[in-house]
Amino acid sequence: MTESEFNDLVDQTLEQIEEVLDDAETDIDVQLGGGILTIICENHSQIIFTRQAPVQQLWLATKSGGFHFDYDNEQSCWIRDSNGDRLDQFLSQAYTEQAGETLEFDLTGA
Repeated sequence: MTESEFNDLVDQTLEQIEEVLDDAETDIDVQLGGGILTIICENHSQIIFTRQAPVQQLWLATKSGGFHFDYDNEQSCWIRDSNGDRLDQFLSQAYTEQAGETLEFDLTGA
């Protein structure tokens, strides 16, 4: 994948996540800019996404740690590099644990 394709894919994914959060009836703040998406939960904890173009990964930081995701073209989704978890499923679980609210993220095809 070219760097341009990677950047477009990350932009699309971050915009999808932002859209899910904007559509949800939750009391959270979402900031997207410069390739960084920051989710500020009601309890003031943060979930942060950053792009890592040199390694073509999407990195996710939560209060439980940092996680790296590679895009899988065959599955059309981001996959965690250490265990194969899908980003949307992992994010749904991480968001529930951190924000105390259930929210489903469907990012297939991002």
